[in-house]
Amino acid sequence: MTFDSYSTLPALEQNYSGQPVQQTPTESSQKLDYDVAIVGGGIVGLTFACALKDSGLRVAVIEAKTDSAAVSRGQAYHINLMSSRIFEGIGAWEQMQHQVNPIQQIRLSDAHHPGIVQFLPEDLNATVLGYVADHGVVLEALRECLRQCPHVAYLCPVEVVQVDYHPDRVELELGQKAETKHISAQLLVAADGTRSPIRQQAGIRADGWQYWQSCVVAFIQPEKPHQNIAYERFWESGPFAILPLPNNICRIVWTAPKAEAKAILALDDQEFLTQLKQRYGDQMGELSLIGQRHLFPVHLMHSRVYTMPRLALIGDAAHCCHPVGGQGVNLGIRDAAALAQVLKGAAAAGQDLGLLTVLRQYDRWRFLENLMILGFTDVLDRLFSNSLFPLVTLRRAGLWILQSVPPIKVFALKLMTGLLGRSPELAKSKQDR
Repeated sequence: MTFDSYSTLPALEQNYSGQPVQQTPTESSQKLDYDVAIVGGGIVGLTFACALKDSGLRVAVIEAKTDSAAVSRGQAYHINLMSSRIFEGIGAWEQMQHQVNPIQQIRLSDAHHPGIVQFLPEDLNATVLGYVADHGVVLEALRECLRQCPHVAYLCPVEVVQVDYHPDRVELELGQKAETKHISAQLLVAADGTRSPIRQQAGIRADGWQYWQSCVVAFIQPEKPHQNIAYERFWESGPFAILPLPNNICRIVWTAPKAEAKAILALDDQEFLTQLKQRYGDQMGELSLIGQRHLFPVHLMHSRVYTMPRLALIGDAAHCCHPVGGQGVNLGIRDAAALAQVLKGAAAAGQDLGLLTVLRQYDRWRFLENLMILGFTDVLDRLFSNSLFPLVTLRRAGLWILQSVPPIKVFALKLMTGLLGRSPELAKSKQDR
């Protein structure tokens, strides 16, 4: 996988293909370097840039690292139906679709209890229930999409040294080695992760907590075909997920209390596989471990606001949730499409993109929808990561209802696939492949 980077700051004013950025400023921003500056060149930041690529707005993507920790760890994601439609709408899906794996069935179960909830594409009149994709596959498809856009500059590796907000602009001081450079824009968009320095410097407060759990993740090669089935099994120690990837590889996400998760990570490969098999089941035969295991902390965070004058937060900079249900990256992708839609409408009307009256449209759109999903994942984890008899009885009754009452089943499936709530225009005309 290639990555465009530039050795000196003057050379940064280029797009992905290495050509000078076309300067076609609007009247209200003609003295500014860019209309929108995005800090963070991960999946969410690049999705947002791609969503603006045909808007005529001058966009800068600012990224400090030439490769991310998610790439080095081989991170993989559940890409729900809404996210796949957004990727198609921005023109990135064609590049990645042959390297992602469809989900043809989702199975939910509670430990060894025989009751299983099975979700099928026909429950939604769809052809698939979502996809599983490697982080690097998604990232490279988005980069390739932006290489065709002369209005997007990619500034990497560059760190944001200082941000200054003014009534009519935001100014950024960028540093690379011993050099610095100043740029200005109508709007700054923070896509710089959970610990977002941009959010913290702006004084936007966030609520949340660390869970008592951590996640051990690994790639597994099963003996038998995975049949494109995704599993979510709930144990009193935490959820256990199996995601089907191409080439009959599975990604496992094993959630456990922190001390137990560290002990699992420290096991030798054979003992790890022995303990894994107890949760994995024998439906795919013997298991082989591929690569290294990694440990991730689990926490919930929600910013009190997503916007202030000249600033908007998207993705993990605005919120993060428990990995149960695989919602995290999908919420960020939807944020990106929603904010892009608001900004394109404002630009078409000749409005200043950094005005709070413009940005609050995005805040009102995404804040409550994200809060609902964060609450859902929190309740789901607490309800199922529990051995109290009344809660065990309640959740098993809930699973029976989920399997037996079609309207409730369809509602839950729409929630998981991202089809509840307001759909961005980018996704509305797209059909499931």
